[in-house]
Amino acid sequence: MKRRVYYYDTDSSGAVYHANYLKYLEEARSEFLEARGLTVKGLLAKGVGFAVKRQEMEYKAPALYGDTLDVEVSVKEYTPYRIIFSYRLNNQEGRLVAKAETDLVCVGPDLKLIELPPEIKALLEK
Repeated sequence: MKRRVYYYDTDSSGAVYHANYLKYLEEARSEFLEARGLTVKGLLAKGVGFAVKRQEMEYKAPALYGDTLDVEVSVKEYTPYRIIFSYRLNNQEGRLVAKAETDLVCVGPDLKLIELPPEIKALLEK
């Protein structure tokens, strides 16, 4: 996913404010699923959601106002109840800006743990 850095993404130094990277990860993860035929909205309509269990972020270099970030997403691992997504964020020059992992658990409408639906398992097995 390509993501341009806007002024509102930055702090007073002109670098991306650290918490905004979480938004980029969320956007990239949603696009990753949508490219494979799954939408968050569609999953929620079926009573399937995800909750963040753990978020890890390692900042390597600042992303600056005007940069274009390439956010690469992959599935690191999964179990019947969770998915761990891995990310690499590079700027337009190919410089590594950050690495991250998001550990998500699958939950129902009551936010209790449920097993990943078959269509998600099939997608992850490809």
